Amino acid sequence: MNQKLLKLVCNTPGIPGFEDPIQEIVEEILRPVCDEVRRDRMGNVIGQKKATKPPVGERPLRVVLAAHADEIGMMVKHLDGNGFIRFEPVGGLNAQAIISQRVIIHGREPVNGVIVPTNGDKLPAMKDMLIDVALPRDKVCELVEVGDVITFAQELVRLNDKVYMGRNFDDRIGTYCLLEAMNHLGDTSVDVYAVSTVQEEKGVRGMPVAAFAIEPDVGLAIDGSLTWGAHIGKHENICALGEGTGIYLMDGLTIADRRLLRFLFDLCEKHKIPYQRNIGGGTDASAIQRTGVGALATTIGAPTRYMHSTVQLAHSDDIVATIKLLVAFLENSHHLEKLVR
Repeated sequence: MNQKLLKLVCNTPGIPGFEDPIQEIVEEILRPVCDEVRRDRMGNVIGQKKATKPPVGERPLRVVLAAHADEIGMMVKHLDGNGFIRFEPVGGLNAQAIISQRVIIHGREPVNGVIVPTNGDKLPAMKDMLIDVALPRDKVCELVEVGDVITFAQELVRLNDKVYMGRNFDDRIGTYCLLEAMNHLGDTSVDVYAVSTVQEEKGVRGMPVAAFAIEPDVGLAIDGSLTWGAHIGKHENICALGEGTGIYLMDGLTIADRRLLRFLFDLCEKHKIPYQRNIGGGTDASAIQRTGVGALATTIGAPTRYMHSTVQLAHSDDIVATIKLLVAFLENSHHLEKLVR
């Protein structure tokens, strides 16, 4: 595990539509290992590494890896007469999970605040929640204005020897795996496109634009697999922390191609990569699969417990397994030639 890179990726802010800080880091990491890196009009970062070995067919297959850079957050909506801040969620916030959390308002300068705890047993609606920055209203108005971005202040923590905690493992663990896979990638007979997408948390908005430009033949999204845990039974989410990378069979937006699934399972067996089967979620794979003439697509990723909270958990063994599968997939994906042409 590259602790320095993991910390950098997970601690950098970037909510939907405001991904520039994390995308700048992605560009910097991809440039030395790609032949070309560009950013499109939506803000997606696309790194291309051309085939270094002869292709199987007339041209190299175009193979995409995609991880979304955005994390759930908020936007300043109103400053009241007492200096308290009301906010609009940006992405799928869980009201129960954000009460009493520390936040950072990215105004004229960063302003620290807290989401006000409940007064009694009843959970307020999100529209009635307040952020307290403990400053006079005049000072708040100097620093903060409507439209400013708000992120949670929780940074990466090593919970124990194997488990990490962070506010945005959906999908910064995916971003980390994307970058590390490209850093460890050997020769390929396919053209590889590493895509750091935007606005996935607002309805998979970025990847369709990137997929239209790339016209992929095959692709994998990288996102968190759903885990069981406290309040979530094994019959609901079937993956577990520490038992391998998750391979999506189906989610709310994509039904995985069965031949691609078999290819991934066989790679895991051959390379002794622990894996699990995941059902549920909804990822950038849907845009890879359905853009243009279509592509073979699904999602893989380290199981992530308590997604869309500020205390998401991921296991280092699962992260390593995900990276190993991504590398093996790219180095062997030319064998999928007969399935797409």
